[in-house]
Amino acid sequence: MLKPIRRIVTGHNAKGKSVILSDGPSPHVLTIPGVPTFGLTNLWVTDGAPADNSGAKDAAQRKVVLEPPPSGTIFRVVEFPPDASLAGTFDRKAAFEGMGAGHAMDQDASRHPGMHKTNTVDYAIVLSGEIWALMDEGETLMRAGDVLVQRGTNHAWSNRGSVPCLVAFILVSARPA
Repeated sequence: MLKPIRRIVTGHNAKGKSVILSDGPSPHVLTIPGVPTFGLTNLWVTDGAPADNSGAKDAAQRKVVLEPPPSGTIFRVVEFPPDASLAGTFDRKAAFEGMGAGHAMDQDASRHPGMHKTNTVDYAIVLSGEIWALMDEGETLMRAGDVLVQRGTNHAWSNRGSVPCLVAFILVSARPA
């Protein structure tokens, strides 16, 4: 079971005063097929810039996919289980297709089965645990509080520890590198 992520969304009432519109676990969750401990929790999605702050509609109420809309953004938290727990259960093709991103999957899985590339700038902030950021060449260990700016590169995330790792991501649509 994924850790529920509390999401507080603000807005405006009929008099134009600021209010809290919702406060509770985000219902916008996608678990990776066959791996209920590996998943994405979307917190907010924008369809362009400048973003539209009018109304009370939940902008994340849509299919959870890997990439943001063209010219848009996604704010999400991903829970990465330990790599050792994925042995024999991680179907990379089903995982990427389940996120609507079969095209993003690197065909060469020799480095890591999660290798992929998207046309985005991703801001990644480790909230808890540890995770390795893997590039085609090189890797680095990230711990809680560390931040990575991923700029349309082929990459993967490897949790070599024994506990889940939570990473907050802000994905911004970008031109291809």
